[in-house]
Amino acid sequence: MNKTIQALLMNQEENHILPFFWQHGEDEATLREMMAAIHGANCRAVCVESRPHPDFCGPKWWQDMDVILDEARKRNMKVWILDDSHFPTGFANDALKEKPDALCRQAIVLNTRPLDPAAGKMTLDLKAEGLLDAPKRIPSSPMEAYFFNQPPARVFNDDRILRVSLVCNGKETDLTEALAGNRLSLKKSEGEAELRVLAVTRNAGYHRNYINMTQWDSVRVLIDAVYEAHWKHYASDFGNTIAGFFSDEPELGNGFLYDKNNLLGTRQDLPWGQELEALVKEKLGTGWRKQLEKLWDAGTDPETARVHYLYMDCLTRLVRKNFSEQIGSWCRAHGVMYIGHVIEDDGHHCRTGSSLGHYFRGLEGQDMAGIDDIGGQVLPQGEEEPKLDNLRRPRSGVFYHYGLATLARSAAALEPRKKGRAMCELFGAYGWEEGVRLEKYLADHFLIRGINFFVPHAFSGKPFPDPDCPPHFYAHGHNPQYRHFGRIMEYMNRAATLTSSGRHRVPAAILYHGEAEWCDPQAMAFETAGRVLCDAQIDSHVVPADFLNNPDLLRLTDRKTFSVNGQEYHVLIVPACASLCAAAAESLEKLAAAGVPVFFVERKPAFVSETGAPLPALLADCPVLSLECLVDAVRALGFALPAVSPACDRLRLLEIEGDTPMTMIVNEGTAPWTGTLAVPVLREDCGCFLYDPWFNRCLPVEKGEGGFRLTVEPLKPVFLVSGSCDAPLYMPPEPGDEILLAGWRRSTCEGADYPSFSSPVETVLPDGRLLAESEPEFSGFVRYETSFSLTEPASLLLEIADAAEGVEVFLNGESAGIQIAPPCRFDLSGRKGENCLRIEVATTLERQCYPTLEGYQKMLASPPSALSGITGEVHLFRTK
Repeated sequence: MNKTIQALLMNQEENHILPFFWQHGEDEATLREMMAAIHGANCRAVCVESRPHPDFCGPKWWQDMDVILDEARKRNMKVWILDDSHFPTGFANDALKEKPDALCRQAIVLNTRPLDPAAGKMTLDLKAEGLLDAPKRIPSSPMEAYFFNQPPARVFNDDRILRVSLVCNGKETDLTEALAGNRLSLKKSEGEAELRVLAVTRNAGYHRNYINMTQWDSVRVLIDAVYEAHWKHYASDFGNTIAGFFSDEPELGNGFLYDKNNLLGTRQDLPWGQELEALVKEKLGTGWRKQLEKLWDAGTDPETARVHYLYMDCLTRLVRKNFSEQIGSWCRAHGVMYIGHVIEDDGHHCRTGSSLGHYFRGLEGQDMAGIDDIGGQVLPQGEEEPKLDNLRRPRSGVFYHYGLATLARSAAALEPRKKGRAMCELFGAYGWEEGVRLEKYLADHFLIRGINFFVPHAFSGKPFPDPDCPPHFYAHGHNPQYRHFGRIMEYMNRAATLTSSGRHRVPAAILYHGEAEWCDPQAMAFETAGRVLCDAQIDSHVVPADFLNNPDLLRLTDRKTFSVNGQEYHVLIVPACASLCAAAAESLEKLAAAGVPVFFVERKPAFVSETGAPLPALLADCPVLSLECLVDAVRALGFALPAVSPACDRLRLLEIEGDTPMTMIVNEGTAPWTGTLAVPVLREDCGCFLYDPWFNRCLPVEKGEGGFRLTVEPLKPVFLVSGSCDAPLYMPPEPGDEILLAGWRRSTCEGADYPSFSSPVETVLPDGRLLAESEPEFSGFVRYETSFSLTEPASLLLEIADAAEGVEVFLNGESAGIQIAPPCRFDLSGRKGENCLRIEVATTLERQCYPTLEGYQKMLASPPSALSGITGEVHLFRTK
C-alpha cells in the first residue's frame, strides 16, 4: 500500500501551512491568544509580518518576538519572518534615509521637447525645463493618488545627463559635448526640430528610499538592517524554531505604481545603477548611449530587439546575483531558508516596475518557488470573466487560471535548490464575502496545479473588524468559520503531503516568453498555449531559456525526449514571438537535432534577438501550428496521455510518481462529472483505489472498459492510487426509505457568542433567502433543530443540498463532523426512540462587516448578496 497514505490514515501528515500573523504592537496576551488560534486551526508554522509594527527591530519588536517564539517552541511550531517593516520588501526598515545617495534607487529617463521651427540661437536649463524628470501622469487609482500626493522620501541632486541630441529636418546632431552642467546652448536651422535628453536620476518612482535591486552594496543594507538584526537576537533559534525569511513583492520600482502595461517601448523611467551602467556599456559597445534610446521604441526590428534584450538581460542577471542570490546565500549560511514571491499579476512577472523583470531570475536564490493570489484574481469559473478584479483593475482570467500556478510549480521542479517546493500566498484581500466555500475552491485550484506550500493571508491581532485586506480567519473569535477554516487547513496538509511525495509527470514544456516579450510587445504569453493543453488534460511546465541552456540541468535521451533537472518532457512548445534569444535558439537546435519535437505556435520567430542573425537552419523544419491544432499535434506524437470520456475541459489531473503512482483529480466545473478515466502513471495490474483527503479515508474504484469508472463532484477532489489498499474501504451508503423531517426551529448567534443561541423561531427549509432578507446585517451561526423517532436503531444518511456556508451536524449531541462542499452528506447512527437532530451553519462575516466599511473600501465593495443558513433541501434516509 502507498506508504504516504498509510501515514495519513494515522494522522501523520506533514505541515505545509504558514499563515501570515500581522504585528501591530499588540500586548502579550493578544499575541499568545493569536498563536493559540493559529495552532488551533491546524497550522504548525506561522509567518510573522509587520503590518506595520510601530517598532520593527526595536525593543518592542524583540519583546513581541520573544513571546511568539516562546509560544512556537511550546507548540512545536516553525516561525518565518517577513523581511521588512513595510511592504514591498526593499524599504530596509528605513535604513536608506541616512545612507549615501549611491545606495539608493536610480532610473534612466528619455525626454523629448519640440522646438520652435524658426532658426536661431537658444539656451536651455535642461533641469529647470523638466527634461531630467521622470514621466508623470494623472493617478489611475486611489492607491497611486495616495503615493503621488506624498512628499518624496528623499530629494537628490546627482541627476546626470548621458546624452543630448537635436533632430532637425530628419537629421540628428549629438550636442552632449555642448553641455555646461545642465545648461545647453545651441544654434538651430529653420525646420521642425526635437530635442532629446537621456538622463539618469534618483528623483523618480514612488519608493525613493528603497534599495536598488541591481546593486550589491544596496541590497546589503537590507541584510544588515533586518536579517543580521534577527540573527543577533535569535541565533540559537535559526534552523530550529526559526525556519526562514520571506520577501514580499520585491520590486525594481520604476515607472507608475502597479502599472501592468509597462512594457519596453512605453513612456516610463527605467531601472538603472552603477553596476548596470557598466554592464550595459560593455554589452552594447560603441555608441551605447545613443542605442539606449531604443528602450523607448516599441519596434520589433533587429536593432531595437538587440538593445531591449541586452538591457533586460543585464538588469535581470544583476537582480538575480545581487538581490536574490545574495539574500538566499546569507540565509543558507545561517541555517535557514529564503522564500517569497514577486508581483506576477497579468503577466507582470517579466516586466520592470512593481516586479523584477524575469520570474525565474528574480526568485532563483530562494528555496521555494513563490506566487500569490489575492483580491479576486482566481475565481470559480473565472477563466474568462470577470474582466476586472476587486480593485476595478483589468484582470486576465487566462493568466490567473492557466499561468500563475504554472510559474511556481515549474520553478520548483526545474531548480535543484527548490526541491519541488512551490508556495502560494492566498485568500487575502478577497473581502469579508470570502468564506470557506471559496477558500476550498482556491485550495483545490492550487493543489491540483502542483502548489504544495501555502501562506494563508491572514491572522490579525487588531480589534475586530480590522479593515486591512480581509478576511481574517479568527478575528478574535468573531469569525464563525474559524473551525471550518481549520478543517480546510487539515485537508490541505493531507493533500499537499501526497502531492509532495513524488515527482509530477508533466509531458509538455512551453518556453517561457519573458525574453521574447522584452523584444516583442505582441509575443504570445506561455499560458495561452498552456490553456488549450490543460483543458485537454495534457500537463505542462514553463521552462526558461536559462535552464535549457544549462548543461548541468539539460539531458537528452535516446527516446527523443529531454529532461531538465530530471524532469522529463516529450515536446517543447514555443509561443509566437518575433525573435528568440541566443540561449533559446541554440537550445532548440540541440533538441531538434536529438529528435525532440519542437512546435512553434501561430508564428515562427524571424531572428536571434542579440545578433539579428536568422534562426538555426535546423529549426526551419519544425512545424508552425495554430492553437486549435496544438492538442491534436501533441496527441499525434504517440506518447501516453490521460484519456477522459466523456470529454470535460474543467477536469484537472495531477499525476504523481510517489512510492506508488497516483493521480489527483479535481472538477472545476459546476456539475458532477461521471465517466471513464485512464491515466498512464497508474499500474492497473496492481489494482487501484481512491483516497479522499477531506475525510481521510479510502474507497473502492470500479474498473471499466477503457479505464476507471468514477464520479467527481465540484469541490470534492479524490486521489486515484495504484496498488493494494490494506486499510478498510469506505462504502458510500445507498439511500433507502426517506424519514420525513418537519417542525424545524431556527436560532442564531454571532461568532463570538457561540454557542449561546437565541431568538428561536419556527421555520420551513430551505430558508436561507428568508433569513438573509429578514436579518440583512446578520453574520454568525444559524442553528436548526428538529427530532424524529425510530422503532429500532438504524444507519442513516442525511443529505443537505446546499448551505451558506460551513455545515456541522449533531445527532443526539454528538458531532458528525464539518463539511463545506455541497451536497453535504453525513453518515449517522440513529437510536431507538426519539432522536434530536441539530444542523449548525456558519456564515461569512460579509453582512456584519459591510456597514463598517468606509471610504475607498466602501466604494469598491458590493452590497451583500450571499444567503444565510440552509439554502437547499434537507433529506434523511435509512440506508440500504
